[in-house]
Amino acid sequence: MNKVVNNAAAAIHDIQDGEVIMLGGFGLCGIPENCINALVNKGTKDLTCISNNAGVDDFGIGLMLKTRQVKKMISSYVGENAEFERQLLSGELEVDLIPQGTLATRCMAAAYGMPAVWVRAGVGTEVAIGKETRVFDGVEYLLEMAFKAKFAIVKAWKGDTHGNLIFRKTTRNFNMPMAMAGQITIAEVEELVPAGTLDPDHIHVPGIYVHRIFQGDNYEKRIEQRTVRQKK
Repeated sequence: MNKVVNNAAAAIHDIQDGEVIMLGGFGLCGIPENCINALVNKGTKDLTCISNNAGVDDFGIGLMLKTRQVKKMISSYVGENAEFERQLLSGELEVDLIPQGTLATRCMAAAYGMPAVWVRAGVGTEVAIGKETRVFDGVEYLLEMAFKAKFAIVKAWKGDTHGNLIFRKTTRNFNMPMAMAGQITIAEVEELVPAGTLDPDHIHVPGIYVHRIFQGDNYEKRIEQRTVRQKK
């Protein structure tokens, strides 16, 4: 089955106001830049975004925060975005901060078809308020629900026309579980090849999880914090 669409605009055409969407990426690594830009251009609003981070002010999800398209952020690390901070402190933006491991586990639970998972992170803290706890082998655990997102938007290094995906290095962190967790998964790739071209042993996400794929362009691949050694 050919899952190729022409571009980002075609890939996100049916994402409506008020949707819950997962967005892959880790820091500024592996962000689905083309799809985010397409959502900004389309003006889709009142979105609930599940993402490890919120980009920066002029890149990634930060672009949608700037245009007030995000109603709620469900994320883990948001320390590099001044506009996010402003909207949070002013009460303009709903925010659910989640321990990073719990965020990943809830993504994986959705990918595996599990309704919930027991985790230790957050027990005895504000994270546990209103949630069920249970003791296993003398250790208290917290019940966390799997995410429910209609759309998952990810960015891969390489993919084929059947939707098989290969990621590079750190980009696997959240792109992989999110690609398997969405009801409709959209993948943008740096290189799109014919089906049968990729070595099966190198594929990280099988095409069965991917519904739409396209080759993106003009990737910035920003470095979040550039640190270099001074010359002596």
